[in-house]
Amino acid sequence: MKNILFVLVITLAGLSGNAQTVYRGQVTDQNQMPLVGATIVSLSDTTIGAMTDAEGIYEIVLDDPKVSISYVGFLTTQKTLKEGFNKTLLRENTTNLNEVVVTGNRESQKRSEVPAAISVIDSKDLAETKAFGIDQVVNQVSGVFMMTSRVASNEQHMMAVRSPLSTKALFLYLEDGLQIRPTSVFNHNALLEMNDISYGRVEVLKGPASSIYGSEAIGGSFNFITKRPTEDLTGSVGLQRNDLGLSRYELEISDSPSDRLGLYLGTHFVQRENGPIEYSDYEKFALSFKTVYDLSDRSEWTNVIDLVDYRSDMTGSLSEADYSGGNFESDQTFTEREALAFRVRSTLETQWNDRNKTSFNLVFRKNQMEQNPSYRIKQFREGGQLTGEGSGELNSNRYNSYMGLVQHKLDFNFKDSQLVFGGTVDFSPQDYIAENTRVVVDPETGRNIDFSLQSGSYILNYNADILNYAGFAQYEVSVIEKLKMTAAVRFDRFQYTYRNRMEGLGDQRSTDTYGNLTPKLGFNYNFNALSGIYTNYSQGFTPPQVSTLYRNRNELVDIKPSIYNNYELGGYFNIAQKIKLDGALYMIDGKNTLITLRDDDDVFVNTNAGKTRSYGIEYGVTYTPSPKLSLTHNGSYARHRYISFFDGGIDYSNTDRESAPRLLGLSRITYRPLENLSITAEHELVGEYNTSFEGQIDMGDGTFGTSTYKGHNIFNLRAVYRLKHIELWAHALNIFDELYAARASYSSFSGENSYSIGNPLAFHGGVRYLF
Repeated sequence: MKNILFVLVITLAGLSGNAQTVYRGQVTDQNQMPLVGATIVSLSDTTIGAMTDAEGIYEIVLDDPKVSISYVGFLTTQKTLKEGFNKTLLRENTTNLNEVVVTGNRESQKRSEVPAAISVIDSKDLAETKAFGIDQVVNQVSGVFMMTSRVASNEQHMMAVRSPLSTKALFLYLEDGLQIRPTSVFNHNALLEMNDISYGRVEVLKGPASSIYGSEAIGGSFNFITKRPTEDLTGSVGLQRNDLGLSRYELEISDSPSDRLGLYLGTHFVQRENGPIEYSDYEKFALSFKTVYDLSDRSEWTNVIDLVDYRSDMTGSLSEADYSGGNFESDQTFTEREALAFRVRSTLETQWNDRNKTSFNLVFRKNQMEQNPSYRIKQFREGGQLTGEGSGELNSNRYNSYMGLVQHKLDFNFKDSQLVFGGTVDFSPQDYIAENTRVVVDPETGRNIDFSLQSGSYILNYNADILNYAGFAQYEVSVIEKLKMTAAVRFDRFQYTYRNRMEGLGDQRSTDTYGNLTPKLGFNYNFNALSGIYTNYSQGFTPPQVSTLYRNRNELVDIKPSIYNNYELGGYFNIAQKIKLDGALYMIDGKNTLITLRDDDDVFVNTNAGKTRSYGIEYGVTYTPSPKLSLTHNGSYARHRYISFFDGGIDYSNTDRESAPRLLGLSRITYRPLENLSITAEHELVGEYNTSFEGQIDMGDGTFGTSTYKGHNIFNLRAVYRLKHIELWAHALNIFDELYAARASYSSFSGENSYSIGNPLAFHGGVRYLF
């Protein structure tokens, strides 16, 4: 008996001395998508390892909990596993084609599987840019030109992507793959309704993407992907200021109070007071709150609340004489824009099994924008002299929007193929009022000094129910080992139910319907893991915006839907892990392209151009000779032409369009002498462009000419330094103090250009405490 007890004691002691623990966890990408086949290897014994399954889940038995976790196309990480469920997020290695994107079809895909020009600004880029405006982020992408004056526009902007600078519905703005505004209520200033501190990554898909996202995805789709909650309590408090009158205050807090629940809060307040441009003050408060709850190992429920409260003076543009003479006094004293945006979205993602995944999305949007816009003011003249009177407009645009979207991904056990399909319904009741104002003008200075509302004198007064429903499908298949085909189609139906509240002006009630079947076909051929080419044909479609449609109808001018056909060939290459190249050749043919004209009375009028064509090349190159040094140049050369267009009896066919720079470029040299210090020199290039129609200006000698803007070259410097829990950064903007315009346009009323001024030499600094 004693011998038996002795053996049992020795055996138990031996077992306790070699105790092993079973560890479980999940490996995902930055978008919380599971990584199938990721490897987990013990650091103390490399013969012990495990792989993740279809849900990214693994189980491994270890003596020592320290492991290495890796996946092709991602950066390898090391961590110490804990008892319970371990979640690991891997970041993409952006030096090859296995970079993961989500904008192609709202699902995680390798870059090499998307037959389109897609660019990523990741968390590292955002950290080194330290942007205080979204333009400093998206303008890093070749062929993208977000126009805003950092000294006066206050986040109000225009955009150009495979198009001239435009205020039209050619661009789609997404947050985590969902539109921030409903279809047909586009506003070119929609990005001011977003909270930029909450973004951890930005993806830009160029060219039409209507086959997945619907209308407005014509020139480019901008997907702002919000930050995930962190596993432990983290956060930051920040302050930024510059000598352009701008101050900004930031706060972020993130934590996971349990294994299943993660929380994120990001907020900022920004204001401008007494800037170098007169009448350019603004204030903005933005807040985002995000929760991520793991219902199970296969289901995740995400909820996001966004609130943005914005007000800005509308400075207006400068005359030719004021711009050239350095007189930056504004002619405006009362024009302004106010916006209040509230969004709630809820997403439930379920991985049913290793082949089926469904995403359920609900979105509520409540938005109001009130304006006394500078671009609607018209000064009256007699004999070329100001009379002291003028006219303007007060307008109010409000809507509630309810959207539902269901998307399912089905993986087939056949040639690496998958089918993504779904449907969406968006119902948005809109209320719009625009009333005339009387403007008092100082004849001596030309300033608009006061206004009064002409109560009951309506330009527009209506409500409209906007209904959009659609179904879409995208199929991908590896035709042969290195060749992948993507085919997609979407059908959209729009219905506007319009009720006019003005008697005797326009239709009292009408219903307008539009429909379109939008196809896409593309191919990727990848030579290896570092290089490949693609080609695609895609179509874009946009119906008339509601306020534009009914404003024009009251003026007896109708608006038609616009159709765009895109043909594209591109490639992506990585040479010796040091040189990264990408490029695209494209041509977009537009039918019924919507444009804005500025008539002889200085009134902006919307109309369809018959046919247009945009074609060009976009290219990007990054050279990284060492981890301490990188050189990047992103650029584009494009032509934007009227193919068939008549205005006022004049034929402008086969001429260049206005506000369409041929050449765009952004170059950067970044030096990292220390791991926690980066110094960047930057060059912004905007080429010459027409500000008027080609041959529009009567030169007075029997000939006709074209008004132009010469373009500009701007040089900036910035440095970012991190010391433990403190981040410091500084920008030197326009270091050679060049006079330049963020935008120039021609007025046939004044017979000259007007200018939105760019920033002079300026210094911007920031500090952030991280915990």
